[in-house]
Amino acid sequence: MKEITGMMVYYYFVCKRKLWYFVNEINMEQNSELVSLGKALDETSYQRVKKSILIDNTINIDFMEKGTILHEIKKTKAIEEAGIWQTKYYMYYLEKKGIKNIEAEIDYPLLKEIEKVKLDETDKKVLEKVEKNIREIQNDTKPKEVLNQKLCEKCAYYDLCYI
Repeated sequence: MKEITGMMVYYYFVCKRKLWYFVNEINMEQNSELVSLGKALDETSYQRVKKSILIDNTINIDFMEKGTILHEIKKTKAIEEAGIWQTKYYMYYLEKKGIKNIEAEIDYPLLKEIEKVKLDETDKKVLEKVEKNIREIQNDTKPKEVLNQKLCEKCAYYDLCYI
């Protein structure tokens, strides 16, 4: 069974069906213009810092500042909650590895905004449940139900879910 990644946590909070496709290696994002734009933003933002820090082949932190401030880069706040939980998961993961007192920020370069993210004991309990639920989704034999929400229209998996 695959290790739980930050992307899995992100998808968990966006759409459990999308998560199921992802964990079953059904990828549609290579065809998505929005995903391409996000990658371009990541490549052109914060060019003076070392980006894409892969830890244990499991979590991929956008960049670290001063060795203690974790940064996640997001294009918009459209799915803000998922980005916050993804960032908290990175903090949680590092804390489980023995790295304490990590601070985190989500950078929105297009909006010229930064949001600080904190991890507390309640968040850790939520993330324990999220890990358990992701494991269950990994073991499911079929995808979850379609969300039928506005955000579905821009999803890379739209055709798979609706056509």
